[in-house]
Amino acid sequence: MMTAWMLLVAYILDRLIGDPRCLPHPVIGMGKAIAATEKQLRRIMGRWKERGTLTPMRTRLLGIVLPVVVAGGAFAVTGLLVKLANAVHPWLGWGVETVLVAITIATKGLADAGRSIWSPLVKGDLTESRRALSMVVGRDTERLDDREIVRGAVETIAENIVDAVTAPLFFAAIGGAPLAMAYRAVNTLDAMVGYRDERYLYLGWASARLDDLANWLPARLTIWPMLAAMWILRLDGRRAWQIIKRDAHLHPSPNSGIPEAAMAGGLHIRLGGTNWYRGVPSHRGHLGDPTETLHPRHICQSIRVLYWTTGLYVCMLALVIIGIDVATR
Repeated sequence: MMTAWMLLVAYILDRLIGDPRCLPHPVIGMGKAIAATEKQLRRIMGRWKERGTLTPMRTRLLGIVLPVVVAGGAFAVTGLLVKLANAVHPWLGWGVETVLVAITIATKGLADAGRSIWSPLVKGDLTESRRALSMVVGRDTERLDDREIVRGAVETIAENIVDAVTAPLFFAAIGGAPLAMAYRAVNTLDAMVGYRDERYLYLGWASARLDDLANWLPARLTIWPMLAAMWILRLDGRRAWQIIKRDAHLHPSPNSGIPEAAMAGGLHIRLGGTNWYRGVPSHRGHLGDPTETLHPRHICQSIRVLYWTTGLYVCMLALVIIGIDVATR
């Protein structure tokens, strides 16, 4: 029962406060830990290369060290903080864990990022809108027109419904703040080293696959509250479901394609296409049909879908936890 309340209060805290910029975020520490660990691993790779023993398989095995050290460290440190707080008083432990769970989710931050892209876009300031988009995506944004800016914003909001909200809430439900923080470490690893380019193809393989595995169930559990959100907002939930079934598999990620396809179907727009990364084109399959031309209003609609989906999702988790608690008494 306390876990259910923890999830609900953590979600409300995030919706109201988000991540205050005056306080350091754990993801920053995770990023530094990843960079430091990678530096040490590349030193080992350098010695192997000098000896002529560096192979793709050995690099893949070495890459396992990254999630073990970073995600394992995040789990251990968070668990220690919760344990120390519980030793002082159980309510303090509950409060600390609730705050830590709130830190792992980013509903308000994601919505604010979407608005920071939308606001200059409707004023015709493409330069500022591109800059705001570049803060939340890895693709090149310097030459994007207004429609491509909208596509980037909607895709980011849709994908991060899972990555930044429903997945960490899922792991908090089954393992508290330590497991939720470990998930955020895995997600950060994927964002930093989970690329398929020459630099990270083998070293980042374990991190990328672990992220895919961690998001597999949360992405699919998100379908139902997302479809319900579409219905509440009088969007096309039926079309969203059809596009999930038809197009989700076209996305390079086995998980991100689900919320992106749902968003494309519900808003009657087409997502996907060609993105540029450091000047190199990368084509993704199209999700949805271009029934409506991409417009800044679709960013606002996607934010409303984000709010309703995540709100319904956390209530669903809380009810399941309460039901299990009652059934096992």
